[in-house]
Amino acid sequence: MRTETRSGTRTVVLTVVVTMLFLAVGTGIGSWAFYSHLNRNLGSGGDINHLLDEPETEDEGPKQPLNILILGTDGRDCDGCSIDGEGGSGGSDSTILLHVSADRTSAYGVSIPRDALVDRPECTAADGTTIPEASGVMWNEAYAVGGPICTARQTELLTGIPIDHYIALDFAGFRGMVDAVGGVTICIPEAIDDEEHNIFLPAGTHNLRGKQALDYVRNRSSTPNADLGRMRRQQYFLTALATKVLSAGTLTRPRRLATFATELSKSITTDIGSVAGLADLAGEMRSLDPSSIEFETVPNRAYPAGDPNWGRLEILPAADELWARMLDDRPLHDTTASAAPSPTTSATPGNPEVSASPDEVPADSVSPEDQEKDAADNGLCSPA
Repeated sequence: MRTETRSGTRTVVLTVVVTMLFLAVGTGIGSWAFYSHLNRNLGSGGDINHLLDEPETEDEGPKQPLNILILGTDGRDCDGCSIDGEGGSGGSDSTILLHVSADRTSAYGVSIPRDALVDRPECTAADGTTIPEASGVMWNEAYAVGGPICTARQTELLTGIPIDHYIALDFAGFRGMVDAVGGVTICIPEAIDDEEHNIFLPAGTHNLRGKQALDYVRNRSSTPNADLGRMRRQQYFLTALATKVLSAGTLTRPRRLATFATELSKSITTDIGSVAGLADLAGEMRSLDPSSIEFETVPNRAYPAGDPNWGRLEILPAADELWARMLDDRPLHDTTASAAPSPTTSATPGNPEVSASPDEVPADSVSPEDQEKDAADNGLCSPA
């Protein structure tokens, strides 16, 4: 459903670039020493080793569109981070390909589930060793074996779209980021009681800090939607975090903002080499209205029970239309369409329905009943 994607991962980008831009233009804490401190914290996965030729740019004339790969990763190797008993595979738990129009006035993104089976191209690991190509592997495996560069190459192979930049945000960094702003208020519709992974969160509205915040974004056993439901809750959490960061309670408190920026910079791996570069990216999007950004999940379906790939997702041929729109710098949806099919639920092993299609009705046309069902299916409180 459109509700699933509309409010979500735009906040990853906005939290990063708006915070950095705010610091760059001066907050009372700005100094070259502080900028250098943030620069030292930024992780670099290196430049993208493209599978595809980047579009030629002209010295004069219109800009080219931007295609930015946003990755939410979960290394689980930090002190106290292995809260769910899973090892530090370092896979990408959330992936969104964000398309920003050439005139920088509109943007939309496409989420790619971590459990989708895809082909991976040959990549080069951080130590210089070659990672062979593979067929029918889980989407998030590319990050585990080759980091963001390998994921960028895999994205180019899947979509046919050259990737301009990547920004990876490690969920392990949430702990410090959330504590830096005094916690994040989250609504939990039903108690999460996951003995297998030692995750327990009571129902109700709570201000989550530290381990509880990490538990919330990690848990994937509280709904039938598993990883797709977790992706939804991560997007919801990021929305709440960004709202807190951009509130007067943070922006008017330089020490709190500086602490958050420090924790954030520790969590970022990007090919953009500096705070100034992130600020430049934010500057390019200054005419973009965040409320107008749309998000969609790539059309997919679960493999049926009995299939060797049961428990994984198949990306459907309908995804080609999404990639074509990005390549042509077209909007996510045709505004001239007079009708569209009713929304469908996300695919899960027990519900092999196709996820939302690019021709689906706008979010504000979805009935309240459908919105409530969608929220319940994904461990979210019903929209107000």
